[in-house]
Amino acid sequence: MTLTPRAVLVRRRTEYEELLAHHGTPGQAAFFLSSRGRSADEVEQRHHRQADALARAAAAVPLDWRRTRVERSDLPRFLFEPEDVVVVVGQDGLVANVAKYLDGQPVIGVDADPGRNPGVLVRHRAEALPALLPAAVARSGARHLEERTMVEAVADDTQRLLALNEVYIGQPGHQTARYRLAVDGSAAEPQASSGVLVGTGTGATGWCRSTWLERGGPIDLPSPSAPALGWFVREAWPSPATGTSRVHGRLDGGQRLVLTVESERLVAFGDGIEADALELTWGQSVRVGVAETRLRLLG
Repeated sequence: MTLTPRAVLVRRRTEYEELLAHHGTPGQAAFFLSSRGRSADEVEQRHHRQADALARAAAAVPLDWRRTRVERSDLPRFLFEPEDVVVVVGQDGLVANVAKYLDGQPVIGVDADPGRNPGVLVRHRAEALPALLPAAVARSGARHLEERTMVEAVADDTQRLLALNEVYIGQPGHQTARYRLAVDGSAAEPQASSGVLVGTGTGATGWCRSTWLERGGPIDLPSPSAPALGWFVREAWPSPATGTSRVHGRLDGGQRLVLTVESERLVAFGDGIEADALELTWGQSVRVGVAETRLRLLG
């Protein structure tokens, strides 16, 4: 028996909620903000705009659908189902946070604060959901789903990490990391750097783009749907024992970037979430390339 669709509304706590949790009362939170030259009214108004968008999203769910809510902090413990339609209410980055836990479920990004977010991934207003939710599960809706490339890192002990924007490999404190770097079967080069970034076309608008711009655009960055990645070594250090001949490149199709750890501890994390990282020790290797999983985003 086929289950009815389930709408999963994803949110993260607002700055106002975080302030209340830390300071206890609205008055204490307002005093803290004013002491730093900020207005509590502006922070509270943004909180109310998100709450309103979330309420509108919940009201738009068809009556015969199942529904649930999940906070960003609970995503690692939440079990998504094949019939889910994921409604992300918030910022573009929240879509990236969710993507790594999905396996083909359609995603609708709802901009909770229009004009403040770029709207690359949260493209819709809550008012559009009554039409978008049925379209996400209809056969005809498949043509409106944009499939975006994701990146994966797989360690030799089977640890696996998915990301929508980029994977970072390096020291937890972004200090000097030592490793050997190779592309698939090529000879490995020993390197010392502040880490390696491997990013998708979606991530090419963020962290990877800043590195790309600093280098003067040395490679063609992939489009969000292209099965390709760009990679960059950050601040490679030349020495008698370490080289700098391989500091950027593209991975097309099935190519993999291979790093073998030559430090006591390195980590690999995706989309800036350091709390959810692969732990890598001396001698371990990690392979990074295009993931089979793709984000299915309703355009």
